[in-house]
Amino acid sequence: MKEAARFFKILADESRLNMLWLLFNRRELCVCDIMAVLEITQSKASRHLATMRNLGIVTDRREGQWSYYSLCPVEGQLAKDHLKLLKTTLSQRPEADQLLEKLHIWLKEKEKGASCTPDGKRCSAPLKTGGMRPSLAGGTR
Repeated sequence: MKEAARFFKILADESRLNMLWLLFNRRELCVCDIMAVLEITQSKASRHLATMRNLGIVTDRREGQWSYYSLCPVEGQLAKDHLKLLKTTLSQRPEADQLLEKLHIWLKEKEKGASCTPDGKRCSAPLKTGGMRPSLAGGTR
């Protein structure tokens, strides 16, 4: 029972749901990609990703100073079933397309040379969103 409670507690966070949605749709993302799309700091992104890594739903790899995250095969029927349902549910939210569009724009900017600064605190090509961030949990932050 504790495992189920921990699983749902970790997924009961707007930022982590948004990160999962991005990872459901990309094989792998750099922390700076998540920072740019969700407009959050490196420390916040890394903290949430580490929480999901400790749960066993994402994995990471290092390349130089950068960390890349991807979904990993989960063990246990509870996680498998609920992540599948979560992916379907999130895909039906209007904000889902907005997040993927922001990711698409950011990745195009990166291809043109935009990147995170060496200290990892800011991306050099922030997205212009007028202060509104799409959120799969509803509303904006």
